[in-house]
Amino acid sequence: MNSSSLDSSASLNGAPVAGEPVVWELSSQTLPAALSGATFFGARTIANGVEFCVVAPYASAVELCVFSSADPDASETRYQMNLHDGGTWSAFLKGAGVGTCYGYRVSGQWDPQRGIIYNPFKLLLDPYGRGLANVPQHHRALYAHETDPLTEEPTQFPPVMSTVDSAPYQARSVVINNEFPVKEPIRRAWNETVIYELHVKGFTKNLPGVPEELRGTYAGLAHPATIAHFKKLGVTAVELLPIHAKWDEPFLTKKGLSNYWGYNTLSYFAPEASYATKAAQAAGSQAIIDEVRGMVSILHQNGIEVILDVVYNHTAEGGLYGPSLSWRGFGQFIYYRHTKSYPVQMINDTGCGNTVNFDEARVVQMTLDSLRYWSEEVGVDGFRFDLATTLARFDTGFTSKHPFLMAVAADPVIKLQKLIAEPWDIGPGGWQTGNFPLPWSEWNDRYRDTLRSFWLADFANLERGYQAQGPNDLATRISGSVDFFGETLGHWRRTRSSVNFVTAHDGFTMADLTSYDHKANHANLENNRDGSSENRSWNHGMEGYPLDGPIDENVDEGLIDAVRFARFRSMRNLFATMMISAGTPMLNAGDEFARSQQGNNNAYCQDSEISWVNWDWQKKQVQLFESVRYLIHLRRIHQVMRPVYFCDGQVAPGDVLPDLAWFNACGKTMTTGDWNSSENRVLQMVRSGLPHGDADLLVVFNATLNPQNVVLPAGRGKHWRLVFDSSWQTPVQGGVSPDFNDLSGCEVVPPAAATQVEPQSMQIYFTVG
Repeated sequence: MNSSSLDSSASLNGAPVAGEPVVWELSSQTLPAALSGATFFGARTIANGVEFCVVAPYASAVELCVFSSADPDASETRYQMNLHDGGTWSAFLKGAGVGTCYGYRVSGQWDPQRGIIYNPFKLLLDPYGRGLANVPQHHRALYAHETDPLTEEPTQFPPVMSTVDSAPYQARSVVINNEFPVKEPIRRAWNETVIYELHVKGFTKNLPGVPEELRGTYAGLAHPATIAHFKKLGVTAVELLPIHAKWDEPFLTKKGLSNYWGYNTLSYFAPEASYATKAAQAAGSQAIIDEVRGMVSILHQNGIEVILDVVYNHTAEGGLYGPSLSWRGFGQFIYYRHTKSYPVQMINDTGCGNTVNFDEARVVQMTLDSLRYWSEEVGVDGFRFDLATTLARFDTGFTSKHPFLMAVAADPVIKLQKLIAEPWDIGPGGWQTGNFPLPWSEWNDRYRDTLRSFWLADFANLERGYQAQGPNDLATRISGSVDFFGETLGHWRRTRSSVNFVTAHDGFTMADLTSYDHKANHANLENNRDGSSENRSWNHGMEGYPLDGPIDENVDEGLIDAVRFARFRSMRNLFATMMISAGTPMLNAGDEFARSQQGNNNAYCQDSEISWVNWDWQKKQVQLFESVRYLIHLRRIHQVMRPVYFCDGQVAPGDVLPDLAWFNACGKTMTTGDWNSSENRVLQMVRSGLPHGDADLLVVFNATLNPQNVVLPAGRGKHWRLVFDSSWQTPVQGGVSPDFNDLSGCEVVPPAAATQVEPQSMQIYFTVG
């Protein structure tokens, strides 16, 4: 049946709507059931056709809609599907194959006050669709109810069913194959991992050496010029901001903006097409997914793991009266959490309008199937779960024993992946840092806040003559945050459970963190109300201009230079602290060379120069890059910088030093009363290298405004070699060879000797011999 023959005034099962009541006419064509029964979901090619299977437990009918092409005005043929136990519907279409464009129409009750809004006038994307053609257009036809053309709100309450066919404005699901040879996962040990968070488009949009046609694409991310940067820096895994297909929120498109970050999922199986090359987009869905697979394989060939940022907590369908694009049309009350009131309301624990319902077994199954697909068929190495608390919450609250978490831990494929939780959302009991069980690791927000406070906000207070915190919290975070990750559900976890970061996509970049006291989000067109105002940042005495910029003629140039030197020193302090911390470090792409977003700490809607990485480096940026890659190099070759297990301050058999010890400026062991005093912001940490087959590590902190004389610990009586000082602008300045392999030019200090440490700085030593 062609879409042109759909009656725009028809109603579902004869229920009256605006205009004359007309019955929706189901297709007279019924396909045979899938040959393999309802044992899979999505579309699957077999020898002589395609099998289709979807879930719609409370529907009265489901129609498979096949289109002659991906064009919006392509002819549509509808077929009735077959109902199976459990509310699944299947069909086998003989002669169909890869490239077939399709969707579904679902019939059933219309009772929006109970959250039931089946509407066969709305073409639905396959929740399991592996391929996607086009992007849904922002049009009132996409809504299941009649809407006001300006506000998109219902024209009346309770909402009235819309009888406008959405097919001309809707995208299409597309059948693909999965025959691309995928390289085996790398499975790098956590303590050898350095994560690098980036945006596929923004990272290579302006990257020199990448051909113009590949910039901002999956292929561009796998280009030799891109990989050369990863290798030179020394990162081992890229964490990609969402690459699931996305849809821009209507309120953004009205402003001429877009959801650049991609946290508004349209499909959990299909990749975002706009990140593919123009050639792949023109060739269609199969070419797009193959480009993604090719990217993963090439990165694997170069020893780089791929971690995907995934958004299973909400979808692009918005709140209670959002568009009916996919899941909503198959059963809104199945896929989304609602109140138990009448009329029902959406629960919004995500701040994005809806909350995916992990009380439902079908939702858990879909998420697991999606994770397995990206793991087995695309070949990625892990996942970072946005607002992961949502995925483990019942009506009664979060639980570490949620069936989803248990299923992940038991799944033979998923449990081997790197699994990282963002352990919070805005719902009740939303902050759950430390409460995710093995095999999960977690973004450690307490680590982020502690380092920002110790190295930035505290100094802002000291400059103003106020008090600053003592070193207790810093020492705990550096040691792996055992207070959060030491024991969960009776099981001792390891240090890798803490993903240590100072900056991420969400918030200031490292350069802006040291250059702005206040956010500058005016380009987002929300009157600077969006984004966090709690940044623990410090502008070092001058707002903005993280690199070169206009200088007021009344401001002394020497002062400007001093401010910028201090900013870069603070950045080196933050990077160095990350690299000596127990746990898994994560860098935000571009921070290693002081990338700025001009003070925008919520650039989610900025597909512009604000977000795109600027590769036109100044001298200071080159110097910072050399310092950061040198610190990563030290971490790679020194196991003592990345302990697997938590230290307990005890002396291991065969050793003479505790595995971890802390000292004050005089080289004396820190006492209990020392830890919370701001007078002890000069302190020293020694990790014994013996348990790691390594040299002993000494880190000296001078978190004061003045130079300090420090007596180094005696240790085991060996000399200490100074291998890093954050007051150095480059490692070479301290005697390190340009290739980092020769440290003979570095200063060597006897045990228990006095040395001077510059203000607002830190030093790293290793024992000699």
